[in-house]
Amino acid sequence: METENKYISEFINYTEVIKGKSPKTAAEYRYDLITFFRFLMINRGLASCPAPDKDFRENYSKIPISGINAEILNEITLSELYEYLSFVNKYMHNNSSARARKVASLRSFFKYMSIRSGVLDHNPAENLETPKVAKKQPRYLTLEESEKLLQNIPRDQYFSRNLCIITLFLNCGMRVSELVGINISAIRDDTIVVTGKGDKERTVYLNKACKITIDNYLRERPADGVIDRDALFISRNKRRMSTKMVWCVVKKCLDSAGLDSTRFSPHKLRHTAATLLYQYAEADLLIIKQILGHESLATTQIYTHLDEESARAAIKKNPLSRE
Repeated sequence: METENKYISEFINYTEVIKGKSPKTAAEYRYDLITFFRFLMINRGLASCPAPDKDFRENYSKIPISGINAEILNEITLSELYEYLSFVNKYMHNNSSARARKVASLRSFFKYMSIRSGVLDHNPAENLETPKVAKKQPRYLTLEESEKLLQNIPRDQYFSRNLCIITLFLNCGMRVSELVGINISAIRDDTIVVTGKGDKERTVYLNKACKITIDNYLRERPADGVIDRDALFISRNKRRMSTKMVWCVVKKCLDSAGLDSTRFSPHKLRHTAATLLYQYAEADLLIIKQILGHESLATTQIYTHLDEESARAAIKKNPLSRE
């Protein structure tokens, strides 16, 4: 089973080395492009389309992609790209979000192929439209639920560490990858320098609660035999905690607080921090954008739809309101 093609490999190298994309983003690009190349193999009669049954995905994953060359890529049209989106909708049951991601992958790939590498003499994805994706309001804990979570951290040998983790999530809105990457040497009084998406550094500001929990944890943090000596959060194996382990910690703490751990995750705690800042700290969107490390203000604007009580109160204050 062949899962690679030289054009995909060249593009992935470019996105990682030049564009500075994360390994996760590169993996998503690779998967989307391999899926597209397999469609091309079918559409050009170079492979048979698997039967649309329960084994479709497994059989689809066995289609080799070595037959996709520069000649075929130069023949691709905009209409064929829409055929592909129809194909993944019908056969792979991709929803609008999954199709939108595939459009983003195709746009990046064909821009590189036509402008950077020069393999293509035109960009067939230049006018490719993104499927409309329904906007979902982020799931978050209320203030009462957040306080309940902080008050019910299991009182075991990892209490100070886990309390510190939950406190940073709820107060600073860090990504889980940023939290596990924190180094002790990056902590300066009321700030921490974290590395976010695309290896971009940003400064996270600490309030009193964060500083206290960090200080308490550092007093109890093991010092002997630690393998990753500069890592703030370490596991029982004396290594830097993994993202998977942090997910387990969050689940354990949610369960301990009687909160539904199937509905919340470290990322939902990030949403919670942003929501509390917007609703109670009256932080404007530009400040929240800076705190969360968003590249676009449009990403931050989802939090403008959360303050239901303020909206209800504003309507009640309408001068035309009558009892």
